[in-house]
Amino acid sequence: MGQPVVHFEVMGKDPDKLRSYFGELFGWEFGESMGPMDYAMVENAEGIAGGIGGVPEGYSGHVTFYVQVPDVEATLAQAESLGGARMMGPDEVPGVGIVIGLLTDPDGHTIGVMSPSS
Repeated sequence: MGQPVVHFEVMGKDPDKLRSYFGELFGWEFGESMGPMDYAMVENAEGIAGGIGGVPEGYSGHVTFYVQVPDVEATLAQAESLGGARMMGPDEVPGVGIVIGLLTDPDGHTIGVMSPSS
């Protein structure tokens, strides 16, 4: 069996506007915003966990999903060897207990990978 999709995120220039939009559209409610990315988790939806946050100046954002993998570094290296590119990571998310990374596939789509911290 393949590795599961475990998280999604919508990252954009105006996270408050995005949370308002998706809240109205899907009835989502959000927890407290946290960190420099103004990231807030969806709290009342069933299914895959997710959140909405902001992006640095000059970046338009992305919508992506995260796949749970045994080793973020090994997966990012494999993605590069298969024609993808590393965007970031591996980076430990402080206080959450996970390591994340972002890659782009050969067509430029952003994909996230995550694993529990060691």
